[in-house]
Amino acid sequence: MLTSKPTNITVLGAGSWGIALANHCAGLGHQVTLWEFDAQVAQLLHTTRMREQVLKNIRIDDSIIITSSLAQALTAADLILFVIPSHVARGVMQEMAKIGCRKESVCVSCTKGIENVSHMRISEIFNQQVPQFSIERFAVLSGPSHAEEVSRQIPTAVVVASQKPDTALFVQEVMNSINFRIYTSTDIIGVELGGALKNVIAIAAGICDGAGFGDNTKAALQPRGLAEIIRLGRKLGADPHTFAGLSGMGDLIVTCMSHHSRNRYLGEQIGQGRTLDEVMKSMVMVAEGVRTCKSAVALSEKYDVEMPICRQVYDVLFANKEPKTALRDLMNRDVKPEVWY
Repeated sequence: MLTSKPTNITVLGAGSWGIALANHCAGLGHQVTLWEFDAQVAQLLHTTRMREQVLKNIRIDDSIIITSSLAQALTAADLILFVIPSHVARGVMQEMAKIGCRKESVCVSCTKGIENVSHMRISEIFNQQVPQFSIERFAVLSGPSHAEEVSRQIPTAVVVASQKPDTALFVQEVMNSINFRIYTSTDIIGVELGGALKNVIAIAAGICDGAGFGDNTKAALQPRGLAEIIRLGRKLGADPHTFAGLSGMGDLIVTCMSHHSRNRYLGEQIGQGRTLDEVMKSMVMVAEGVRTCKSAVALSEKYDVEMPICRQVYDVLFANKEPKTALRDLMNRDVKPEVWY
């Protein structure tokens, strides 16, 4: 399955990450189609080659075809990069199933979220909604990779996971570059959970920033947040070692610390006293951690997994709990040995 030839790549989703990936692939010599569901926005992107509100000062490569037709986008795709927010992923997948994909296509989820009602990961939704597409040709790409930096060719490393090693190797061969290093894995569950759950911990880190807590506090949140992710991951069948890598610890660090992080920013604003509704209305891009927090708490209850940080974030976001009270309650829990599972 390995290839070094130019590949027809379709990117579903013209947000910041979708544009960054489309430009990256075009820069490697591949023929890229970028799908935007809104026809008017697609036409504007085609004309201006810019989307300043989500990715400032970045031009969409002139070679990239921009369309609002999902059928056109899927027709000739060898590689499909699925970059759709988790709360609308199911609907897009249902349309993909109706249209159909090439039998040889490989689909890669670049979405970091867990669906609320079903509490399903993106790979699970895809397997359910597009059953004619073999799970062996499905992969997940994740890691510390802010679109703002990838789009400027700042060195970045990510991991791509697939049940079939050849599928991950294909994606690696097609997309790896000197500025975008790709590692492979077979742990889809771990890579997906790490990418999704770190957003909840990043909201907690942002709350620390906004409420005026110190570096010590935020540094404590990250490893203890990782412990929660590992505990749930083990219950769901992930390899615990995955969370020590790029899609776990790596993505957690960058999302908790970076000024590019939407989830950290949202938490910071709430820590400063704004309501969740106020912050959400002011944001152009999606902060996946808000919805994922609901799913994380639901999964922790279903599988009897202790996730106190996620629970306190939930209470701050949805039960109007004061951030300082939430931190006090975390610090006042029964003392115990430091364990990771």
